[in-house]
Amino acid sequence: MNRPYSSALLENAVNEFAKLPGIGKKTALRLVLHLLRQEEFSVENFGNAIIKLRKEIKYCHVCHNISDSDTCSLCSDPNRDDSIICVVENIKEVMVIENTHQFKGRYHVLGGVISPMDGIGPSDLEIDSLVKRVSEGGIQEIILALSATMEGDTTNFYIFRKLAPYNIKISILARGVSVGDELEYTDEITLGRSIINRMPFNETFKP
Repeated sequence: MNRPYSSALLENAVNEFAKLPGIGKKTALRLVLHLLRQEEFSVENFGNAIIKLRKEIKYCHVCHNISDSDTCSLCSDPNRDDSIICVVENIKEVMVIENTHQFKGRYHVLGGVISPMDGIGPSDLEIDSLVKRVSEGGIQEIILALSATMEGDTTNFYIFRKLAPYNIKISILARGVSVGDELEYTDEITLGRSIINRMPFNETFKP
């Protein structure tokens, strides 16, 4: 039986790269061959960076963003507004919103959205820790900045109900973000305007 690769080492490396999202076997082979053309120290640096990332990365104990320490740089920044929390689905959305330069408050990363089809319920997300942050006082506004999808809207409504007992403003991004859009793919200008023009969440489901 003919093998598609002349080297088992090459084949194993291609198979590992092909496990990455959006990477097929052809792209994986191209990446591996690229690494083989590099200096050995360069490839070692690449490999060590991935290993160190996996072993040493932390999650902020306040907002659950990725961090090099127990508290991320955004939560420890004294110049940010403690009274406003922007609730996002994943770490990528923090980066996207930061790139707009329109938000100077704090963040809370849920780690996903409610999706019964995928077996993800409220207890699988960082919703209770959000409620705890609000219950400790000092929060005046929660901005729900989840993707404009059915799952995102379901999660928005669940959080709205959980925070109903607290006397705080709950707002949502203006619908400059199209319905069905993933937040990470929204351009920075549109997203920035959506943050500035946010509206009270309870007005989004009035008849």
